[in-house]
Amino acid sequence: MIASPKNVVVLLLDSLNRHELGAYGGGNFDTPNLDRLAARSVRFTNHHTGSLPCIPARHDILVGAWDFLWKPWGSIELWEEPITVSLRRAGVVTQLITDHPHLFEVGGENYHTDFTAWSYERGHESDAWKTRQDASWLGAPSFGRGHTHYDNSRGFFKGEEDFPGPRTMQATARWLLEDAPVHRAQGERFFLFVDEFDPHEPFDTPARWADRYDDTWEGDHMVWPPYAVDAIKEGVLTERDAVQIRAQYGGKLSMIDHWLGKVLDSLDATNAWEDTVVVLCTDHGHYLGDKDVYDRDAWGKPGIPVYKPLGHIPMFIAWPGVAPATNDALTTSTDIHATLADIFDAPIKHTAHGSSLVPLLNGTSTQVRDWLLTGVWGREVQLVTNEWRYTRGPQGINMPQTMWSNRWSTMPIGSMPDFKMPMPDSRAVLDYMPGSTVPVIRQPFREGDLLPFWGYAKQYETMMFHRGEDPDETVNRIDDSIAKDAEELLRVALHQVNAPSEQFERLALT
Repeated sequence: MIASPKNVVVLLLDSLNRHELGAYGGGNFDTPNLDRLAARSVRFTNHHTGSLPCIPARHDILVGAWDFLWKPWGSIELWEEPITVSLRRAGVVTQLITDHPHLFEVGGENYHTDFTAWSYERGHESDAWKTRQDASWLGAPSFGRGHTHYDNSRGFFKGEEDFPGPRTMQATARWLLEDAPVHRAQGERFFLFVDEFDPHEPFDTPARWADRYDDTWEGDHMVWPPYAVDAIKEGVLTERDAVQIRAQYGGKLSMIDHWLGKVLDSLDATNAWEDTVVVLCTDHGHYLGDKDVYDRDAWGKPGIPVYKPLGHIPMFIAWPGVAPATNDALTTSTDIHATLADIFDAPIKHTAHGSSLVPLLNGTSTQVRDWLLTGVWGREVQLVTNEWRYTRGPQGINMPQTMWSNRWSTMPIGSMPDFKMPMPDSRAVLDYMPGSTVPVIRQPFREGDLLPFWGYAKQYETMMFHRGEDPDETVNRIDDSIAKDAEELLRVALHQVNAPSEQFERLALT
């Protein structure tokens, strides 16, 4: 029988590419502290995204429900509650430490509010921290972004310890050394959520990291990757630029790995491993020239399906009394939410889509799910099983669509402040989310309507990859006879989660 842990620490590093970590066989970049954590953990090899991108993925973890079938990106809604509310009722202390700007913008503004306390380290990417630039900062290539909030913030980082990622790790290390022991002494359980935006772009680091993997580059470092497909062929990047951007991602990864070591030192110093579960996870990967099925290089998170580099993600769990091991069970981000609820015996009052990982860790089960769904609102819906990744795009025009929300918010774009969500109109009706009696605005979109920008792509795909025989996803098996079985399983899965009827129509699954 394994120990019943008292506390949980979740460490989320944004845009963390599984295949670049030493613990998963990566050799391009140094990740000694991530590997150090993996060495004492259960390393999950079959962990995948659910809702994408950033804020929808946090919704998976903190609320436990796949919302990409209903809305693109947004705040916690009236019919649901984050795990922090249930933990508060159970008397658990909850702390958020983060430098993630989307948590403090419209579209993500209420994820932090139910923590017992929260700490926001300022200045990352889109954070509106400063009203002016420091004269010492000259900027960097932006690939059409124009002037950004980061251009104002960057000059105020005078040393490595001033960058948002290092500050977040230092704040976490201090909390574990100074606050966690007090809560233990008072008999209080705690949940610490560290939402670290590194290694997300900008891939901006001090010289010792910026030059680490590309010391012959001349000129400003390329810290802003393009979001593009076929970028080299289209002239967006040169082959030399591509090497530089990968190197800058690697520098950002190695820098945050270095500062993560301070957090692990604090866990060591307080013997936290004896009573605390430590989860290392991410929201998604980041394309760095990875090839799609058409042999095109992909960069950032452009409008293409979720291929393996983006959707097959890392997760380590260090559990008191559980020996380091490898676990091949199929898992996804909503399962972290279900595991938190299980550990703290916290009820979930809304419809959720996670399965607790505790049975995998205590050895009472070898599987907790047969399939999972992943995707971006308005685009392809993907079904992942142990054997297949099946991608279903719209069969014709990408209509009809609906958005379900009472908050009607999405990610703001700093350079285009008037580029907002289409507003509900006279066609909107009140409906109910699965399992809820709270009325919700259900806005239809039909051919010719302006969609929320997440729903747009140059082309939509229907394809299928055999995950065992074709791990690099190079051969589309959509014409195999088994594809019909996958199509049927996707239809069943969407029915099981009570997906909107428009999903069945646009995907031709009726």
